Amino acid sequence: MTPTLPSIAPPSIADVRAAADRLRGRIVMTPLLENSLLNKRMGGRVLLKLETLQHTGSFKYRGALNRLLQLSPEQRRAGVVAFSSGNHAQGVASAAQALGIPAIILMPSDAPAIKVTNTKGYGAEVRHFDRWKESREAIAAGIARERGAVLVPPYDDADIIAGQGTAGLELCAQAHALGAVPDSVVVCCSGGGLVAGIALAVEAESPATKVYTAEPAGFDDHAQSLKAGKRVTLKPGATSICDALLAPSPGEITFAINRTRLAGGLVVTDDEVLDAIAYAFRNLKLVIEPGGAVPLAAILSGKLAAAGRTTVVVCSGGNVDPATFKTALDRVTA
Repeated sequence: MTPTLPSIAPPSIADVRAAADRLRGRIVMTPLLENSLLNKRMGGRVLLKLETLQHTGSFKYRGALNRLLQLSPEQRRAGVVAFSSGNHAQGVASAAQALGIPAIILMPSDAPAIKVTNTKGYGAEVRHFDRWKESREAIAAGIARERGAVLVPPYDDADIIAGQGTAGLELCAQAHALGAVPDSVVVCCSGGGLVAGIALAVEAESPATKVYTAEPAGFDDHAQSLKAGKRVTLKPGATSICDALLAPSPGEITFAINRTRLAGGLVVTDDEVLDAIAYAFRNLKLVIEPGGAVPLAAILSGKLAAAGRTTVVVCSGGNVDPATFKTALDRVTA
């Protein structure tokens, strides 16, 4: 079967490197850390890429800023519009604030309160929608037409993907500095922008390393699409605490990158995610949100063998709702 080519060309490794140059000094080079307790438990070397410490508490700031930095003066004056359950919302809002650009952000009515509050705190106008009954894409497109604003999508955009890929360049360089050659890199996945950018970087900088997606059960669109060799759209009805990872299908541009570069998809349950959040807090002294904990959950639950190997786990965000965090910790003490 001949794959369907995207209507917009995917970014290249040159675009990822250009994004790194553009973002230098504007983003946090997040640490790649190792923990002896985790290594002992897994029987191998596990390196944690902590995008929880990025501006706005997630990797999303990278792609948003890379996109906004390339707007013309006229586009900056007209402003931007974006849609997101939280982390892309905060990334766009913060990047827009830093550059003096007006921003309207569409957020689902059930988005975590902490993400809504933070997005407003960055100066953006927040509008809510019903994720189950309304089309965020249609609403955003209407606002963009009405105001002449630039639509900044969460993942299916070459500049967004290139910006996210800078995390991959960093982790490869950091692993090399630690004397490590990763066997695997595990990345959370929704529409696929982060894993696509990282896959481009890893392919260039550490070609022997395999890259895997990690997704919540019921939202494993990438895992199913990789098996099918084409984009699969999931049937509605599933739910998950991983609010950042609820895309029903891979992006067009992201899957054009991922279908030939990823080694496979890992799937975890919400209970395994809650256990990973609790483990990270108690043993690693880290606060990780559900979507950001999915790769760690995949390792801790044995979905990917880590014994005798070097594995990089990308902890993509730390914006966890207090109630969800308490639920995770209560599972340990109950």
